[in-house]
Amino acid sequence: MTDRSKQEDQSNAATRRAQGEFVRGVSGHRHRIGDPDFPAAPGRYHLFVALNCPWCHRVTLARNVLGLQSGVSMDVAFPNRTEDTDPAGPNLWQFAPEGVASLTRTTLPECTAETGTGQNFRLVRDIYAAEGSDERSVPLLYDKHSNRIVSNESAEIIRMLDQYASSLGSTTPTEMRSRLYPDEPALQASINELNQRIYIDINNGAYKAGFSSDQTVYEVAFAAYFDSLSWLETLLASDDRPFLTGEAFTEADLRLFPTLYRHDPVYYLRMKLNGARILDYPHLWRWLCRVYALPGVADSSALTHCRQGYFGRSWNGTVPLGPFRPMPYPEAYKHPDLAE
Repeated sequence: MTDRSKQEDQSNAATRRAQGEFVRGVSGHRHRIGDPDFPAAPGRYHLFVALNCPWCHRVTLARNVLGLQSGVSMDVAFPNRTEDTDPAGPNLWQFAPEGVASLTRTTLPECTAETGTGQNFRLVRDIYAAEGSDERSVPLLYDKHSNRIVSNESAEIIRMLDQYASSLGSTTPTEMRSRLYPDEPALQASINELNQRIYIDINNGAYKAGFSSDQTVYEVAFAAYFDSLSWLETLLASDDRPFLTGEAFTEADLRLFPTLYRHDPVYYLRMKLNGARILDYPHLWRWLCRVYALPGVADSSALTHCRQGYFGRSWNGTVPLGPFRPMPYPEAYKHPDLAE
């Protein structure tokens, strides 16, 4: 049975796409750290990510909050993919530390060359091609010892990093480290329930609204997105809990954060999700600021990359400069008191 918190139902996918619906594909590489071929060890694994990608943001969040910055190495792609004039073709993730962002008119310091394979590949596609695969997505978890892809499914990567954090070289003491998916059946059930609604209506729902060309599909996704924001607002308000499942930050919070982090400055316009801002939901806003303040979270993505990656690939490539009221983002995330 398909886990709908990980991937979208693929029934009649070609027909649905032809009718204007955005249908996310399925990740094809699903090995696991802990399998005989992929033992957990510090310094062995590498991540390929793009900081504008919310699925990558899940993984960089997990790496940071679990203290794995030195245990799991990482390369960062340029937020704009290749253009029509590229010899390899358009729409490919590329490692281009020399790339100039139109928003800043300069290079982006977070972008790197490809260092994980030892081949200095220019394109993410080439990493897959070395294993005979025609996939081209990020994030990508890679084994530097065997030169093999482990996984390209973000939901499974974050679960692995959580399970094997100590063995992978976490520098955060166990007693101080968040357990994203604790070994408590009742809590796991709550996280699973949250994950499913968050993925369908919010994480993937944002793409359904923004990238589907059918008005009815857009309107259904728009309604579900804001219905679920209201549901989460009520959940947090019910007992003024700090995080979605209670007192502790868990995988459910981690999976919600990338979408809400992007909503006000990017998705409100780019994904046509202009029903409300997160700032208009006081408890969700304070939750967003609370998560942003956790160690490592602010460094897990960059709104410059998000703005450049989403708007820089739009029809005219112009990147909006706002919003600047009530204050610029991400500075606003340091001010939970902005919400009434």
